[in-house]
Formats: sequence, C-alpha cells, structure tokens
Amino acid sequence: MRNVAIAVFIVTAFAGAYYVGLKRRSGRFNVFAQCLTAKQVRMYGAYWCPHCADQKEMFGSSFHYITYEECGVRGSRQESDGCIQAGVKHFPTWQFADGERVEGTLPLKTLAEKTGCSLP
Repeated sequence: MRNVAIAVFIVTAFAGAYYVGLKRRSGRFNVFAQCLTAKQVRMYGAYWCPHCADQKEMFGSSFHYITYEECGVRGSRQESDGCIQAGVKHFPTWQFADGERVEGTLPLKTLAEKTGCSLP
C-alpha cells in the first residue's frame, strides 16, 4: 500500500510540474501581445487563411490579447464589409498606429522592432 501511495505522489508531482510548465509556456507572450494592443496594432485575417493560422500560432494562447479583425465570412470565401471598407486585400495584414500596413506573416521580432514592445 505504501508503494502505491508513493507512486501516486510521484505521478501527481510530475503532472503538476508539467501543467505549470505548460501554463507558463502557453502564456509566454501575454505581455508582448498586450503591448501591441496598447500601441494600437491590429491584425486583419481570415479563418480560412493558412498564413493567418501560422501567425496566430506564433502567439499561442496569448493571441487573444491581439486586436484582431476577422475578415472571413463563415461559410464562404467572401470578405466582411468592415475589411472591404478598410481596404484590406491580403491576409494577414498588420496595421500600425501611424496607419502603416504590412501584409504577410511577420516574425514576432519584426513586430517588436516596429512597435518598441519587448519580447520575452
């Protein structure tokens, strides 16, 4: 019985350490993403765009802090009226506070350099 209790303790300890490590890793870019939002950076993308998925994946779970405009209309390849009015042609498109737009998947380092936000 004692060996079972020790085994359960060890498994629980490893599971807890793994969970804590996963949580730290998954939210690694929270402050960076929040800084981009504070600097009025916006990403335009579409749910069907593989490059947008790649860009989102770079942020991991921190992406929800990014100001994001979904341009895809569910069930079609049409673009939303808001994105048409904004003149977005390609995805992803990043728009910065000064009005500059950059199309394509950007390395996080490039976003950091353009905004002054620090990467972890």
